Amino acid sequence: MPEPAPSTPAKALNVRDAAAQLDVTPRTLKYYEELGIVVPARSEGGYRLYEQADLDKLSRALRMRSLGFSLAAITAMLQQPMEAPPGGGRPRMSDASLKTLRGTLSEQLAALDARVAQVKRELKDAAAMQAQLKRDLDYVERRLAGEPVEAALEGHRKAKKKTP
Repeated sequence: MPEPAPSTPAKALNVRDAAAQLDVTPRTLKYYEELGIVVPARSEGGYRLYEQADLDKLSRALRMRSLGFSLAAITAMLQQPMEAPPGGGRPRMSDASLKTLRGTLSEQLAALDARVAQVKRELKDAAAMQAQLKRDLDYVERRLAGEPVEAALEGHRKAKKKTP
C-alpha cells in the first residue's frame, strides 16, 4: 500500500488565498518572494504555501510600503540573516545584522517622523480651509435667507475673528 502524502499544515494558504487575505494580487506576493522578503514553503507539487509567519511578515511589509518605505529598505529590515546560537536554540540575528538593522530602522524612523510632521501640517491647513468654507457657507445661507449684505458680511467678519 502506498504511503499517504504528507498533509499540508492546517494554517498554510496557497498564493491565491494568501493574496486575498492580504488584499493584494498573487503577483505582488511572488514579487515579494523574489525580493527575499518571504520564502514560502512549497507543496509536493511545487505550489507556494504561506504560513501565518509569512502572512505576518507580508502584512508588515505592505503596511511599511503604504507608509512610503522603499522596497529596498523593507527588504533590508525584514531579510536579516539569522545564526544558530552556540549550544543550539532558536536562530537569532547576529550582532552585525542587528547593527545593520538598527541603522536601517533609524533611517526609516526619521523618514516616518518627517512624514508624520508633513501630515500634521496638511491637517492643520485642511482644518483652516474647513473653517473658511464653513464661514463662507454661513454667509451664503444668510444671504439666501434674505439677510442684507452688510449684516451678512458683519456676521462673516465676526465668525472669522472667532476662529484661529
